[in-house]
Amino acid sequence: MAGFANLFYNTVVKRNSVYVTSIFAGAFAFGVGFDIGITSFYDSWNKGKQWKDIRDKYVQDS
Repeated sequence: MAGFANLFYNTVVKRNSVYVTSIFAGAFAFGVGFDIGITSFYDSWNKGKQWKDIRDKYVQDS
């Protein structure tokens, strides 16, 4: 475990610019992943009740 801690410190935390960049990249990736996950859950929970599911009943293509 100490080897992993030393590796993590030397590669990420030792330089402030790399540390801050990795925090921002991680936060961005988490935000995108969370948004995709919640949207997917919402779409599956409300399947058949959303406009994209019932649009064909009301709109005719010209």
